[in-house]
Amino acid sequence: MSNLNLNKICIIGAGYVGFSLAVLLKQYFQVSLVENQKTKVDLINKGKSPIFDKDMDGLLCKGGKVRSTNRLRDGVINSDYIIIALPTSLKQNFSGLDTSIIENCIYKISLINSFAQIIIKSTIPVGFTAKMQKKYPNMVFSFVPEFLREGHALQDNQYPSRLIIGSDNKDQNIKKIFLKIANKKPQVFFMQSQEAEAVKLFSNSYLANRVSFFNELDSFCLSKGLNAKNVIEGVSADKRIGNYYNNPSFGYGGYCLPKDTKQLLTNFNSIPTRLFSAVISSNNIRKSFIAQQIIKMNPSCLGVYRLNMKSQSDNNRDSAILDILDILDKAKMNILIFEPNIVRYRKFKFIESLQKFKQQCDLVIANRMDDELLDISNKVFTRDLFHEN
Repeated sequence: MSNLNLNKICIIGAGYVGFSLAVLLKQYFQVSLVENQKTKVDLINKGKSPIFDKDMDGLLCKGGKVRSTNRLRDGVINSDYIIIALPTSLKQNFSGLDTSIIENCIYKISLINSFAQIIIKSTIPVGFTAKMQKKYPNMVFSFVPEFLREGHALQDNQYPSRLIIGSDNKDQNIKKIFLKIANKKPQVFFMQSQEAEAVKLFSNSYLANRVSFFNELDSFCLSKGLNAKNVIEGVSADKRIGNYYNNPSFGYGGYCLPKDTKQLLTNFNSIPTRLFSAVISSNNIRKSFIAQQIIKMNPSCLGVYRLNMKSQSDNNRDSAILDILDILDKAKMNILIFEPNIVRYRKFKFIESLQKFKQQCDLVIANRMDDELLDISNKVFTRDLFHEN
């Protein structure tokens, strides 16, 4: 199936990272996908996708169906490489990432294959890979960070911005695996695992910083009665700044930016820093500012269009709109939510009919504008100035 000196790859985790990799890698290797959730396993084995991706229909069955199992042994036992793509979240005290799910997985793998070669794709603290290598000296660990956009995971795997490989032995097979699925060959960087972990956290923290910058610019313009789009275009015309990732929002959210920024701040520990704590604070201030703007409008019925963080995504994890909703709820506002992907969120009222939603609400807020709101654009409040994520 491949001209590489390996054939079997096991992927653990059927989220955006794991499933998108499985869809692409199965065209060249024998891939097994391990997933704990039986509903996901059943869905995948029926030839359906558990994630939303704009390119999924054209690639889902190319090279055969993805085969999934909830039995770790079946996937791990004879695999040449094991890719861990499990989710990490912040600890309850927000002191950093909770890596227990990954550590538990690695322990179970060690009982099945004590000489396993493991590639970690999950977001982890700086030093985690080296810690696992020390704990399991017979196994070989590498960290290869992902830089995927939700809803565009397949495209971003095929056209990667760069390939970062944190590997002490500079394993060329890892390079070949990921270049095999790349339609455009990226620059490849081999480095220590700690350096690769730092690349991941600093990259996302920079993006959070950039989002916060343009959000604060937008807050200033809103308060001063200025056209924020004109100001942003003028600022972004400087090539040193660039005309990208400059579209205001209600605040950053999603799988990566909130937790990665907080984890990086934790990794700094006693090292002097002010920037990253300021970025986190800025995002909270932005959400509060947006909420106050909405409260001032005093609608009789406030419509919330979608809870997802961005368009072309079904993810509402840490979505800014959720925190804004909490503030608006405390202000005793009458709120109605249109969100096809969610049946219930706390005590809020949901409506299934988009047409009735439009009719009943005299103000609709949308983190990202959509064509289906164009007919009521006169009563939509959004900071999506450029209509892009």
